[in-house]
Amino acid sequence: MKRGNNGAYALFSLGLAAALGAIYTAAIGWLWFRQERLLFEPTPLPPDQPLIGDADVHECWIDVPGARLSTAQLRLPEPRGVVFFLHGNSGNLKDCLVDLDAFRQVNFDVVMFDYRGYGKSSGCITSEVQLRADVRTVWAQFAQLYEGKRVVISGQSLGTALAAGLAAELCAAGHAPDLTLLVSPYSSARALASELYPWVPRQVLRYPLHTAEHAALLSGPLMLIHGDKDELIGIHHSHALRTAAPAAQLLCVEGAGHSDLHKFPSFRKALHGALGCL
Repeated sequence: MKRGNNGAYALFSLGLAAALGAIYTAAIGWLWFRQERLLFEPTPLPPDQPLIGDADVHECWIDVPGARLSTAQLRLPEPRGVVFFLHGNSGNLKDCLVDLDAFRQVNFDVVMFDYRGYGKSSGCITSEVQLRADVRTVWAQFAQLYEGKRVVISGQSLGTALAAGLAAELCAAGHAPDLTLLVSPYSSARALASELYPWVPRQVLRYPLHTAEHAALLSGPLMLIHGDKDELIGIHHSHALRTAAPAAQLLCVEGAGHSDLHKFPSFRKALHGALGCL
């Protein structure tokens, strides 16, 4: 009886391991094909809904393969330069078009757009290559307007890897931005995913989104701003970026988390000072 019980237990253990293995394999497969649902949290808007009522903010559409991208531009009469801003993984442009007076005060235009599926933009994100191509296309539409003026490439959260990548490309082409500004950045999406989902193999992530690798290639100034209470993207990611780019300036905003950073006076002061000195 004892041997029989041991044999039954062994068979049960093998069956349980096989079932758990099948569940794990299915979960990994789902993540491989549907990870956009975890990475991107867009809030759509009706195509005819105005983003903001300010007279100096102009909307336009930019066509890319398979989609039209909703774009907004704070257009001042004689701007000193432009901030090309790439937003995070949730919401849409309506969430970003706030506190524009901070840019008006230092006489800087702002250009930003919604990724595919966000806001009024059509289509959907299907790869990192596509996402970075869209960023490149939108910037190309505005770059000539600001020849001879100050250029700031900026990103927040998800957008920091995209901003660092574009800035690195501009540096390689001999058009280094006057400033690359990364707010709540991560060293790479793979590194962040390893912290948030340690049970998921790194190879499963189809959006590695390297920030540190691109930051290391920058030939112009790099400024990092991070809240010391950020529980989503810990400030150690900014320290990792400083390791990759030792000349980078890091502002630690005490008491700030991930989503409330812009509300802190020290953040606004740093932004105003950085743009005002260019």
